[in-house]
Amino acid sequence: MTGVLHAAARRTAGLYLALLLGANLAWEAAHVRLYTLWAEAPPREVWRAVLHCTAGDGVLGAAALGAALLLARARGWPARRFAPVTILATLLGVAATVAIEWLAVEVRGRWAYAPAMPRVPPLETGLTPLLQWIVLPPLLLLAARRLAARPTPSAGGTR
Repeated sequence: MTGVLHAAARRTAGLYLALLLGANLAWEAAHVRLYTLWAEAPPREVWRAVLHCTAGDGVLGAAALGAALLLARARGWPARRFAPVTILATLLGVAATVAIEWLAVEVRGRWAYAPAMPRVPPLETGLTPLLQWIVLPPLLLLAARRLAARPTPSAGGTR
């Protein structure tokens, strides 16, 4: 894909990233209990970690969408090539999550899973971070495409 994204693509991508940040904030807040931080740190530190992870999710989501648009040669997206972009963005998000979780938990010890966290072999990735990137991107890309297709109120128009 060459050049600047057209207006529909910019609108859809912007809505997607806004939805993604909101959904990831809720997801991070919900699954923080499955990390040892929940039981070991004061509430202020837990919320700092939730916000930090949410920001990282936003960066990951933007990078995955951008790479998917390039890899899928998605000229005309979201009207065309929506499914390949969605699949690629989801797969890239999942792959990055597996790598990040493995490095952070198993290699660097930056955070740890609580015993209640279900883990997925072979790298023992936490189930909830994996589901986060399997579930959220396709749902939120669909929602963003629908929202972007709605007519916007014109400046100075009536309600």
